[in-house]
Amino acid sequence: MSRAVLSLGSNLDDRLGHLQGALDGMGAAPVAVSPVYETPPWGGVPQPDYLNAVVLVEDPARDARGWLELAHRLEDAAGRTREVRWGPRTLDVDVVAVDGTVSADPELTLPHPRAHERAFVLAPWADLRPDAELPGHGRVADLAARARAADPAAVRRRDDLALRWAGRQ
Repeated sequence: MSRAVLSLGSNLDDRLGHLQGALDGMGAAPVAVSPVYETPPWGGVPQPDYLNAVVLVEDPARDARGWLELAHRLEDAAGRTREVRWGPRTLDVDVVAVDGTVSADPELTLPHPRAHERAFVLAPWADLRPDAELPGHGRVADLAARARAADPAAVRRRDDLALRWAGRQ
């Protein structure tokens, strides 16, 4: 059984709709979906705020590369373009972790090389699995607390927004 943590983000057009489209495009793979968060952009490029969520997924037939291929298909379906690094996007799907795998492959570094710093990944993941471990960095709940302490305004949980999901939780 291959298990992965996927981070979703959108800051263009119908942000929540893009997240929902990605979730719907995952078929039966999601096993848990976080609340939605709103976060300022990361990377220094002026742009609108993001909506973010984390999805825990399982698929016995998919390996780490398969999760990356799914991420790219979902981004393509949302009309994502890659014109500016860390620029605005209709949909960003990052493979954060896969079954504790550690990889330095430049196409798919695992765990995601900046996940341990990103409150927009850590806060929603901690909502789902606070005892989860990010390989090489520690407990997700501890990392989320540090990220929030460093920048308390970095993530705002949006309980007025929700992703529709009929899966198991």
